[in-house]
Amino acid sequence: MLEYLHQLLLAFLNRPDLWAVLSIVPVTTFVTWAHVWMALKMVFFPIHFWGFHIGSIPIGWQGIVPRKAGRISGIITDNTLSKLGSLSEFLEAMDPDDMARIIGEQVTHELDNLIDEVMLERNAILWENLPYSIKRRIYAQSHKQLPAVLKDLVTDLILNVESLVNMREMVVSQMEGDRRLMVRMFLKVGQKEINFIWHMSALIGMCFGFVQMIIWLIVPWHWTVPFWAAIWGFLTNWIAIWMVFNPLYPHPVKYPKFFTRVKGHKFPWIKPVLPHMSTYNIQGAFMKRQEEVSDVFASVVTEDLITLKTIMTEMMYGHKKDKTRRIVKKHINKIMETPLVRTTLQLSLGPTEYAKLKSDLIDRSIEITMVPVSDPAFNASRAQKIYQMFRDRIRDLTPKEFQNLLRPAFQEDEWILILLGGVTGFLAGLIHLFVAFL
Repeated sequence: MLEYLHQLLLAFLNRPDLWAVLSIVPVTTFVTWAHVWMALKMVFFPIHFWGFHIGSIPIGWQGIVPRKAGRISGIITDNTLSKLGSLSEFLEAMDPDDMARIIGEQVTHELDNLIDEVMLERNAILWENLPYSIKRRIYAQSHKQLPAVLKDLVTDLILNVESLVNMREMVVSQMEGDRRLMVRMFLKVGQKEINFIWHMSALIGMCFGFVQMIIWLIVPWHWTVPFWAAIWGFLTNWIAIWMVFNPLYPHPVKYPKFFTRVKGHKFPWIKPVLPHMSTYNIQGAFMKRQEEVSDVFASVVTEDLITLKTIMTEMMYGHKKDKTRRIVKKHINKIMETPLVRTTLQLSLGPTEYAKLKSDLIDRSIEITMVPVSDPAFNASRAQKIYQMFRDRIRDLTPKEFQNLLRPAFQEDEWILILLGGVTGFLAGLIHLFVAFL
């Protein structure tokens, strides 16, 4: 037996194509690693279309995620975000009383100037000549009513937020308006999975390289080099993406354990242990990280997607802004319709100008209200209040629901990436054939 193996080894070492055969494994490993890296980059970059148009036909490429930001964000919202809670729940968790207080402080600080500004626009001569005692009474009455009015207004907006803001439209609009935001979100959530696909592809490619080397030893036909390289390119991309999300549920497998990894990545990375049977859960790389991903995704959503600023901006300036204005008007009128303010201003301006004044006051009130709402520190304080709620609910998602956090990014035009692997593998195999075998 040993003599036979020795003869086989000598025959192999004396082959005229020895170095070409030995090059199959490293070349297949490197090419697989490289084309998977390229495919992953093409999922996210470039952000904007790169190329040119022949008539209406685009010749070039734009990352799958930024190109389909609207569709992908819609899928994520429908499949995941909508299951995490309603906008009214999120606003309620942001402590509406505290929101009213902070907004009230900003509006109170600007209230006198706001009244002066609006009145001067309507009737500068009249307002400048109005006795200060009357102005002071208007200011005082407004300041007196403002805290209660704002508290009622915030409460009313929270109660009606579902009819004022469409979460899906809000998220899709954000993603289409800032496609970098979508890419940044996916990279934050799925960076470990992206690295896993990339590095795992090299291992898969090495295994396929050994298979191809054996095939060549049995069937040394030149056409098989690019042919099998294309097949491995297809399979590698498909297997690598599949392994991220599948299996959905853990499948425990018993195996004998002789070594364990050293934490902290210190050399030699592994150390021997007393032999024993251990358990390994076979599950998709992304699915295993549900608890960890929950922290990252909750942070991204509460800091970038569903924030007080984005909700209020959509509410005040979005498709339902007229309905929002009617709610704001109802509460502003509580100040404007007090006997002192109404009588003074109607006599001064007349009924028509008084009505216009109220409209102007609503517009300016909305602008001033958006000042603290747009403040990053204020938004960060609100995000902290809903972060834990988001995180806990993501952890409670079923595996299928959890998969939909990242799966749409790869599922959209996934076939292009798999096809790209085959084409790249074929071209690399062709080059390898001419360089090493011919």
